[in-house]
Amino acid sequence: MLATMDLFQHRTARQLLCLGLLGLGLAAPAARAATETATVVEILDGKELFIQARPAKVNERARSPETVSTRNSRGQLRFDTGAVGRMNRFSQVRLGSRCFLLSQGQILVSGPQSGCTQSARMSVRGTNYVLNVAEDGQAELSVLEGSVAVEPLRTGESTDTDPTSTDPKATDPKAKDPTATESSGVEPTIVEAGQKVKLSPQGVILTLLRLSAGDYNAIFAGPLFKGFTLPLPAMGSLESYIRGSVPGVTLPSVPVVPSVPSLPRFGIPGLF
Repeated sequence: MLATMDLFQHRTARQLLCLGLLGLGLAAPAARAATETATVVEILDGKELFIQARPAKVNERARSPETVSTRNSRGQLRFDTGAVGRMNRFSQVRLGSRCFLLSQGQILVSGPQSGCTQSARMSVRGTNYVLNVAEDGQAELSVLEGSVAVEPLRTGESTDTDPTSTDPKATDPKAKDPTATESSGVEPTIVEAGQKVKLSPQGVILTLLRLSAGDYNAIFAGPLFKGFTLPLPAMGSLESYIRGSVPGVTLPSVPVVPSVPSLPRFGIPGLF
């Protein structure tokens, strides 16, 4: 009798161990699924939009840490957060686990998607902003609507590490807190709607100015709006802000989705 009980307990322990290992195996893909993805939804001015240097097509998806770049074309991305990013010509974006990294060029973001430069992180909850990075490393952030928290990164860190990652191993193998290793320790600066800031290559704010009606008109008539047919997810909030706070701005026309022509209906007299 005792031998039978010992055998039963042994088998039960083995079953529990197998279930535990199976649970660990099933949990692993969930951890990997946290990486950022972006889907190409529109390409304008040719076909010079690339994912990892290979030509990309509409509906093709890029995954972190892949790079999406343009040459003499423009494109629109849909992030897994539901936000949209419109890339200007000659721009380069690398996907991360917490924000994308714009290393050159210009991007318009509409919705809850944070962005990074080599020296600063722009944290948002849902807004419309334009981020531009020049060849010399200077960056300009224009908040069209909403607000953005600008947090400088530690000097020199982003040249050797990935500021888009929250994994300590991706920033500093010895670090316990990835946020502490990425941050410079300076309190984030909140850039409100209708403001623009210029950042040095080291992430220092050089200027903080108001966006004029002329600035808005130039953006709305420029390459980040002109020609795109797919709507922006936060366009309604942008329009409400402009109408209430910035007089003299001509709002961009809303993209019109072509309707499917209805088929003619033929009826038989006396029946229909």
